[in-house]
Amino acid sequence: MATIHCDIVTQEKTVFSGEVETVSLPGSEGRMGILPNHSPLLTTLGYGEVIVRTNDGEQYFAIGGGFAEVQPEKIVVLADSAEHAEEIDIRRAERAREEAEKYMREGVPEDPERYAQIRASLQRAQIRIDVARRRRRTGLPSFNAPPEREEDQN
Repeated sequence: MATIHCDIVTQEKTVFSGEVETVSLPGSEGRMGILPNHSPLLTTLGYGEVIVRTNDGEQYFAIGGGFAEVQPEKIVVLADSAEHAEEIDIRRAERAREEAEKYMREGVPEDPERYAQIRASLQRAQIRIDVARRRRRTGLPSFNAPPEREEDQN
């Protein structure tokens, strides 16, 4: 099968780099699938899951917005934040979500910038939780996941 090179990068690091068969991205206007020889495209990305399919299987990444540049033979995902599913600490993400929800319940801050930060934190935490739990359901191995709790198995 034909492949396309994919890089997923943040300001801090390269999260993924390799040849892939397909990439599924959370575009700001909806999900999009990228195959080899795709038409050139520059798009914004929302909070969501990037799914990379290689000949070895699928890999999952939680991203927190950014941009994607697609060329016929290369995809570059420039993410504001990105984390491989295996690296996600579900407990930490749940604590972050709970804290953001607490701030939202206590009242929306008057400062629009602070409100946007809290909302982004909530979205980022929820995406991380969703991606990590989906990985567990698919049975993919994890080297960093905390022990499963009873409520995670429902």
